[in-house]
Amino acid sequence: MRKMNRRTFMQKGGIAALAGGSVMAAACSKEKKDAGPAVHSQKKYSWRMVTTWSPHFPVLGEGVDEFAKWVKQMSQGRLSIQVYGANELVPAFESFEAVRQGTAQMSHGAAYYWAGKVPAGQFFSTVPFGMNTQQMNAWLTAGGGMKLWEALYAPFNLIPFAAGNTGMQMGGWFNKMINSVSDIQGLKMRIPGLGSKVINKCGGSGLATPGAEIYTNLERGVIDATEWIGPYHDFLKGFHKIAKYYYYPGWHEPGTVLELAVNKSAFEELPTDLQEIIRAGAARLNGRILYEFDAKNGEYLSKLINEHNINLQKFPDDVLATFKKYADEAIEELVSSNADAAKIYASYASFRNQISAWEEITTHTYDAALRL
Repeated sequence: MRKMNRRTFMQKGGIAALAGGSVMAAACSKEKKDAGPAVHSQKKYSWRMVTTWSPHFPVLGEGVDEFAKWVKQMSQGRLSIQVYGANELVPAFESFEAVRQGTAQMSHGAAYYWAGKVPAGQFFSTVPFGMNTQQMNAWLTAGGGMKLWEALYAPFNLIPFAAGNTGMQMGGWFNKMINSVSDIQGLKMRIPGLGSKVINKCGGSGLATPGAEIYTNLERGVIDATEWIGPYHDFLKGFHKIAKYYYYPGWHEPGTVLELAVNKSAFEELPTDLQEIIRAGAARLNGRILYEFDAKNGEYLSKLINEHNINLQKFPDDVLATFKKYADEAIEELVSSNADAAKIYASYASFRNQISAWEEITTHTYDAALRL
């Protein structure tokens, strides 16, 4: 008997001629077997990632190392990412430009580092006295923030992803007491983003320097104060050994979003499944970094207080009030001079008002009840 292929078999009414459920089942089973698994391109891609962090830096550098492993595992080796820490391939603050130009396919950092190139991008990192971590994640994911961020980066041939959050930061390390705003005058402080504008308005000098340079600059008196992240990283940096006072709260960074920026042309060349793997990996990294910060900051604050007897201080209320006044001024100056910033901040402020009203009767009331 001449062997018929499946098409010929169907044309000749073969299935109608088959009798019995077992034969039908066998035919269906063979059809599924013939169909085989979904076919993916087996082309392999090798990417480079540059970061603003020192190589393998705890939580941040380690996080992107893990991200590269996840992507390789999920893609079954079809997409591999070589991670370069700050200064291994390009200087820390040149990573944005490196990805835009295609020197690397992706970077990990924070949007306020590129304030000189993309002023409006600061709203996608953190705003002094602005939204906290949970609020920022809600705005980006469900409040339209992500679409605005993507539109802002599109002219630079970049696609942004939220890929980590530091949570609420500390106010910083100072070599003198801050009793009034007059103590800020002449102060040189390492602080990025809009926070630096506030220090400038108070008569000090706000400087954005890479993390790897902070300790040496503080030790040698190049700067008088620094903020970094929180107790865990501040302890690892050893700031408690060279600075006298540790201030809170982190008014300047209430919930700093970290970004994964991807070269748009390179991303669009990937098969759809690899694109989705990058999206999934960024979302996983977004949670991983935040949770590790939350877990370790409480532990290391206790260590700094109980084992190293640091001088923990709260900023005086009148100082915080002045910081807030100048923060509002800095934001107004930005939105009045930049159309992108005005559009983005309108969305940011509207969402913040909405979610703050909800949190006022939930989170804030609950926190107050715990102190009864």
